[in-house]
Amino acid sequence: MDIHELRKHVEALRFTPQEPVRWLAPKELTRTAVKVALAAMFADYSDKREIQGALEAGLLRAPLADPGAEEIWIDFVADLGDGFEATASVASALAADRLAVAGPAPLPRGSLLVLGGDQVYPVASTTAYEDRMKGPYRAALPSAPDEPLMVALPGNHDWYDGLTAFLRVFAQESPIGGWQTRQTRSYFAVELPQRWWLVGLDSQLGSYFDDPQRRYFETHLSPRLRPGDSVIVCSAAPTWVKSGEEPDAFNSLHWFDRNIVRTRFDRTTRKREDTGASIRLWLTGDKHHYARYAERLPDDGPGADDALPPDPRRRQMVTCGLGGAYLAATHRLPKALPLPPATSRMREKDDPPPAFALAQQTYPDAGESRSLARGIAAFWSPHWLPRRNPGFAVLTGVVHMVLALILCGAFALAEGRHNPVDALRAADGDDLLGLLCTSAALFVLPFVIGWWTGLLRERRPVAPSGPVVVVLFQLAVTTAALTGTVAIAQLVPSSWNGFMFLAILLVVAAVAGASLGSQLFALWVLWTNHGLVAEWQMSGQSIDDHKGFVRMHIGRDGRLTLYPLALDGACRDWDLDEVADTPAAWTRPVPATPQTVRLIEEPFVIARHGQGQPPPAPADPAEDAV
Repeated sequence: MDIHELRKHVEALRFTPQEPVRWLAPKELTRTAVKVALAAMFADYSDKREIQGALEAGLLRAPLADPGAEEIWIDFVADLGDGFEATASVASALAADRLAVAGPAPLPRGSLLVLGGDQVYPVASTTAYEDRMKGPYRAALPSAPDEPLMVALPGNHDWYDGLTAFLRVFAQESPIGGWQTRQTRSYFAVELPQRWWLVGLDSQLGSYFDDPQRRYFETHLSPRLRPGDSVIVCSAAPTWVKSGEEPDAFNSLHWFDRNIVRTRFDRTTRKREDTGASIRLWLTGDKHHYARYAERLPDDGPGADDALPPDPRRRQMVTCGLGGAYLAATHRLPKALPLPPATSRMREKDDPPPAFALAQQTYPDAGESRSLARGIAAFWSPHWLPRRNPGFAVLTGVVHMVLALILCGAFALAEGRHNPVDALRAADGDDLLGLLCTSAALFVLPFVIGWWTGLLRERRPVAPSGPVVVVLFQLAVTTAALTGTVAIAQLVPSSWNGFMFLAILLVVAAVAGASLGSQLFALWVLWTNHGLVAEWQMSGQSIDDHKGFVRMHIGRDGRLTLYPLALDGACRDWDLDEVADTPAAWTRPVPATPQTVRLIEEPFVIARHGQGQPPPAPADPAEDAV
C-alpha cells in the first residue's frame, strides 16, 4: 500500500505519515519565514544553550551493551524528518540487523546512531517530531536487545522553536523504539573503543560556542585526551564549504580544534599544553547530498584540484545529508579548500593552513546533479515547479489577476477612458500591436540586462538574474494576458455585458500566470547560479529519491573505515506488521520488497592519529580568538 493507504491506519500506526514538504508552496514559505525570524530573536535574546548549563551532563560511552568492546559499528544520518517514504526507507535500512551491500560482506547495524541535525521539517514541534521522525524510526526498530545508543545534534530547523521540542525528544533519556537516548543537552561527547572520541557540537544557527558548552568540553573531553587519541567531530553544517565566500565560516570549528582537542588549559601551570590528540574526521549534514574533502599531504605534490589517491593518513571532511529531505545539488561545490583561508579574521590560526580537495565521487555526481536541477523548469517532469508545488501555481495565478486589473486600468487611462471595459471594447489593431510589442519587450529586456551586465563585469554574456528580472518576466506575462483579452474583445459581439470582459481578463490572467508565469519563474531560478535562489532549483522539486547514510567501523587495529551508502529510490509500497511484544499491540509499516543499498564510493580508511601520519601543526599556546 502507498502512503495514502497508510494514512487510513493512523490509530494503529500511532503516527501520521507525512508527504514531503513543498518548499515553494506559499504556506510553507510564509510559515518558515516567520519561524526563521522568531528563531533569530531566540538566538539574540534567549539562548537555550545558556539555560542548559544548569542541566547535569557527563561523558557518554558506546556501545551501551558492552562498554569494554574493542570495536564498534557507528551509523551517521542527517536531515531526516521530511516525507514518510524517504525517511522510513532510510530508517528501515539503518535498523536492519545486517545490511546486504554489493561488494563488502553484510554490514552489522550500528551500536551507535548519530543524528546529524534537522531531525524534523519544516519547523520543529512535538507533533512534527512524532509524525516525521519518531514514528518512522520507532516503526523501523521497535526493540533491540543490544540497546543501540542514539545521539542527536540540532540543525537550524530544530532551532526554529528555540530548541524546546528537541530537548523534550532527545534530552530526557527516553527510548525511541529500540534506540536509547542518554544525552541531557544539545551537545555531547562519546568515548569509543580504540582511543576514538565522538563529539557533537551545537552551533545554534551558526553562532559562537556558548560558555556552558565550552566548559562541558573543557571538563569532560580535553582532560581525557592523550597522545595518539583521535576525534570525530559532528557539526550541524559544512562550514568549510562556505569558507570561500565567508572567510570566517570555519573559525568556530578551527577554534575548537586548536583549543579543545589539540591543546588544553592546565590550571596548575596556568598555561596551555598539547594533548597529542587530533581531529581525524569532520562529519556533517545540512546539505542534502554526499561529498567528501580529503586532506592534501606534503608529499602529494603541486596542484590543488588533483584527485587524491586513498591514504589512511589523510584527514577527511564528509557531508552526508541524505536522511530524508529533498536532494541537493553537487555541481557547484568548490574543488579545493584552505582551512581556514588566509582572509579569515582569526587572531591565531594554522600557518600554512591545511588544504583539502574534493573527492571525485559525489552523490549525485556533478553530471546527474545538473540534469536533475533542470527538472524544475521541465514541464514534462514530475518535479516541474507548479506540478510539485500546486500552491505556488495558485499564488502566481492570483498575483497575475491583480496585476491584470492594474494594467487594464493603466491601459484605459492611456486611451483617455475612465472605464476599463470601454477601453477593452474600443481597442483596435494598433492597440493590440502595441500591447504585443510591450509584452515582447518586457520579456527580452531581462536578457539584455543580463548580457550587458555580464559583458561589463565578466566580459562575457550571462543569464538573467536578480529580483528585477523576475518582476519584468511576470509583467511580460500579464501584458500578454491583457493582449489576449483585447484580441478576444475584438471577436465577440459588442452587446456582451461589460463584466464578461473583466471575467475573460481574469481567467486569461490566472491561466497564463499559473502556467507561463510559473514557468518563467522556474527558468529564472534555473539560470541563477548562486545564493538562496539557486538552492530553490532542488528544494523546489522536493526529490525524495537518492537517499543514504554513512556506516562506520572502528576495528581492533584502531582504524576507522567509512562505508558511504545510497538508496537510489525510496520505498513506495508498504505492508503492515503487528508488533505484539509490547504492553499494547500496535502496527508498523515495513517495506513490501527488500530495499537495494549500494556503496556511493569504495570504503575508505582513516588511520588513528599517530599511525604513520605526520602530526598537524601545533597550536599556539596563547589563547585563540574567534
